[in-house]
Amino acid sequence: MAPLDTHGLLVLAATPLGDSRDASPRLVEAIGAADVIAAEDTRRLRSLAAALGVTPTGRVVSFYDAVETARLDGLVGAIEQGQTVLLVTDAGMPSVSDPGFRLVAACVAKELPVTCLPGPSAVTTALALSGLPCERFCFEGFAPRKDGERRRFFANLAAEPRTAVFFESPHRIAATLALAAEVLGADRRAAVCRELTKTYEEVRRGGLAELAAWAGAGVRGEITVVLAGAVPAPTADLAELVDRVSELVDAGSRLKDAAGEVAAEAGVSRKQLYDAVLESRRG
Repeated sequence: MAPLDTHGLLVLAATPLGDSRDASPRLVEAIGAADVIAAEDTRRLRSLAAALGVTPTGRVVSFYDAVETARLDGLVGAIEQGQTVLLVTDAGMPSVSDPGFRLVAACVAKELPVTCLPGPSAVTTALALSGLPCERFCFEGFAPRKDGERRRFFANLAAEPRTAVFFESPHRIAATLALAAEVLGADRRAAVCRELTKTYEEVRRGGLAELAAWAGAGVRGEITVVLAGAVPAPTADLAELVDRVSELVDAGSRLKDAAGEVAAEAGVSRKQLYDAVLESRRG
């Protein structure tokens, strides 16, 4: 990485999720040295700077969703003129469900240097606390607001083997978890992480239906949900399943009922199993 006082540079900086003590010394240095600071919320930037005991010496401009596109030319121009632009969002890493991607893309397109000051991330913090497998995971951003889109969102995760992480509003979390339980199953494991690194940090782990019931009483704060990946159905030996159906039939069950019961337990097609039983009897 180039030194922070090197001009003509875009610096993406992760900011604390809640506890200002998580800020890195490099972030403190960057806030004090940058020519321009593009902040998602300028008031929160100044509050963070005060907590860190540093005073921004450069120009501070707002850089939130509604003005992101309008600010691009000015910020890219500042970098082209040799200035260091520091980009910070309210918490965590810029571009990760926060403003930043468009500015990075614009700099890359013009072959301007971009670097990053790593730091806190709600995604990886929640993943580590979830107690769920995290060797492989996917990040899904914010869950959709509309019911139909949310239903499709979870349907797309039904067979996803990786652990999934997504953000949700406290006002919608109960409905979102209830819909997830409906689509993915009441017992699909998940963890709801709220107020990470803050005074009232809480992590709730359990099945989706259990978590939906808990959230129904009301939940506050910033929320990250970690959802267990789908468990692949075991590969069943068809001959063994046929034998199991035959045992149930011999014990008094109807053939169709027995085939349906065994197929459901094994996660295979009832028709395929039923036809296999009939074929075995013909032989």
